[in-house]
Amino acid sequence: MATCPPYPTHPSGPADGARRHAHWWQRAWVRYGALITLLALSGLVILALVRQQTGTQGFLVGLGLAVLPVPLLTAAFRWLDRVEPGPWRNLLFAFAWGACAAALIAIVANSFATRWIATATADPSSADTLGATVIAPVVEESAKAAAVLLVFLFRRRDFTGIVDGVVIAGVTATGFAFTENILYLGTAFGTDQLSGESGLASVTAATFFVRVVMSPFAHPLFTVLTGIGFGVAALSAERQHLRRVFLPLSGLLLAMGMHAVWNGSSSFGEYGFFAVYAAFMVPAFGLLTWLVIWTRQRELRTVRAELPAYAAAGWLAAPEPFVLGSMRARRMARDYAAHHFGRAAARSVAQYEAYATSLAFLRHRGRLGRAGADFAVRERELLHELWRRREVARPALAYAARSAAPAPAPPPWPVYMPVYGTPNYGSPGYGTPGYGRPHPGPAAPPPAYGPGPAYNPYRS
Repeated sequence: MATCPPYPTHPSGPADGARRHAHWWQRAWVRYGALITLLALSGLVILALVRQQTGTQGFLVGLGLAVLPVPLLTAAFRWLDRVEPGPWRNLLFAFAWGACAAALIAIVANSFATRWIATATADPSSADTLGATVIAPVVEESAKAAAVLLVFLFRRRDFTGIVDGVVIAGVTATGFAFTENILYLGTAFGTDQLSGESGLASVTAATFFVRVVMSPFAHPLFTVLTGIGFGVAALSAERQHLRRVFLPLSGLLLAMGMHAVWNGSSSFGEYGFFAVYAAFMVPAFGLLTWLVIWTRQRELRTVRAELPAYAAAGWLAAPEPFVLGSMRARRMARDYAAHHFGRAAARSVAQYEAYATSLAFLRHRGRLGRAGADFAVRERELLHELWRRREVARPALAYAARSAAPAPAPPPWPVYMPVYGTPNYGSPGYGTPGYGRPHPGPAAPPPAYGPGPAYNPYRS
């Protein structure tokens, strides 16, 4: 089967020339190199600062204790992202930004602001309180929000809704909390070394209980509010400029406010921390957890609602929308492919599932009038990626459909679809080059895959 590039190219014109003669700073490897260098330098500087404050032994103890909640939090956010999993490089960037760049910004800015307030007011105690309840929330949440903003701007195709915002924000905050916990736990260990305390009565044990056992979700909870703001903005139409600016800022302000309440809880009396924890933090955590899980289920319903259009046109088999809209059926398909064809086949099935999900979300945005100008090009690209993986994916998905739903799936409903070549693809009954009409005879080999005519399926 002949294929075409995912984006149409032009043989001549100023755009092509600009692409061939792009400036050196516009090249991808230069940008990636600059970003990696920035994060690496930030990591080295923050490592030196934390080690200077905790000592080598305190740093190692803090590192060993601070790493414990990281796999659990990362796995939780990755689980939320399973419907349409984003690339690992986005998660690695988010974690590295939180642990290195955001932590460095926070340490430097908080220290400078606190010293300045102490000098101006000649009251170090008030400066510490003001720094913790006002300065720190603003600086830290802004530094963490920068990672969400960068992914939103430069990885727009991977940032399509609320779950994507929650995942990027949560992983960024997990990295930030990791570095901050090293500092707090290492400092607590140094205090215990000076006082001779050990065991459950030590400052290290108390710090570990509060920061790692009771509230490992604190920083992710704050920053997730920013991520939700960006996620709702991603669902908005491109012409809604005010909405796309106001919503992320609102989420950021909410994150700062919740962070300020959390940091100020210790000044509310002997039991202020526990009161804020029980009456405010736990309910907020429960509400946000319910919201993101409900959003995840809504994404699956969107997949089941949008993909039958492509099954009707012959791009998907009839049972596939049901399988792709069920996480259990998806897992069964991957397991079947891994057992019968190997791990490479299981990866192909997982990629097929991810591309089909992206296709469903793209069509959903198009129906709501929120698709971008590259709707047709992006749809062609996703259909092309599905077609490349059909040989392995379709048997696995068919097995999952039989196992998860013994009853036959209802026939797909007819719908207007564009034509990018012939969608019957060598399988009788998949339809002629049109809109899912039955093929009367043996299917012909698929023609060259190429761009179809310009169209807008959502304009009457």
